[in-house]
Amino acid sequence: MTTPVHWPSESIWQAIAPGLPGFSVEVVPEIDSTNSELMRRARNGQQEPLLLVAERQSAGRGRMGRQWHTESPQQALTFSLGLMLSPLDWSGLSLAVGLSLARSLHPDIRLKWPNDLWWQGQKLAGILIETAGSGPVHAARYLVIGVGINLQTPAFTGLTMPAVGLAEIRPDLDKAQCLSLLLSPLIQTLNQFEQFGFAQFQADFNARDAISQTAVTLSDGRHGVAQGVNRQGALQVNTAAEVLSVSSAEISVRLQVKAPSALHGR
Repeated sequence: MTTPVHWPSESIWQAIAPGLPGFSVEVVPEIDSTNSELMRRARNGQQEPLLLVAERQSAGRGRMGRQWHTESPQQALTFSLGLMLSPLDWSGLSLAVGLSLARSLHPDIRLKWPNDLWWQGQKLAGILIETAGSGPVHAARYLVIGVGINLQTPAFTGLTMPAVGLAEIRPDLDKAQCLSLLLSPLIQTLNQFEQFGFAQFQADFNARDAISQTAVTLSDGRHGVAQGVNRQGALQVNTAAEVLSVSSAEISVRLQVKAPSALHGR
C-alpha cells in the first residue's frame, strides 16, 4: 500500500498568489494529460492561472507527440502550469524553463536542447510548451508548461534513451518537496522572460549545455557539431558548409554516438 502524498497546495498558493492574481492549485489522482486538460479548458475560455498536478497520467505527452511513460504514481512528478503571458519574443522559452528547473534541483544537472534535463547522459525530466490563442506575435496567449520529472529510475525498457530518477541525485526530496522547490523560481523566470526575453538566460544555458561540441544529426539528414545557443535560443550547428541556427519548432536533433563514453540522446 502506497503512502498518500501530502501536497503543499496551500503553501504554494500562499507563495504564488500575491504576485499572480487569480492563481489556484488543483491536484487530481489521475488524468490523461495535465497539458491536454489545461489546453481543453483554455479553448473553452478558462484562462486563469492554474497549477494542475496529477498523481498519475494515463496518456502523458512529450515534444513532437512522444509518449511520457509513468509506471506508477511514485515514479514521476507530473504537473502543468497555465497562465497568460505576453513576451516580446517567445523564442527560447522552453530553454529558460529547463534552466529554472535545473537551477532549483542541482548545480550539475545539464540541459539537452530544447526541452530535456539530463544527469550524466541520462534523461531526468522533460518539458512540453503549448499555447492557446492566436493573433499578433506580441499578443498575450495562454501558456501551458508541462513538466515530467522521473522520481525513480524507470524500469520500462522501451525508452529511446537511458533515464534516471531524481532519487539518485536528490534523495532528500520527496514528491511534494520537489514541487514546492520548483514553483516560485519558475514563476520568477517566466516574469523575467516576459520582460527581457531569452538573451539574459543564454550564458547560463550554454554553461549547462549537454551537447555542446558534440556531433549531431538533424532530422533533415544534415550533420554538424553543436555549438551552444544564440540569444534567441536557436541551436548553433557548425556543418562543413555553414553555421546553422536551428529552431526547435522546425527540427529535432540526434546525437551521433561513436564511442561508449559519448552522451546518448534522441
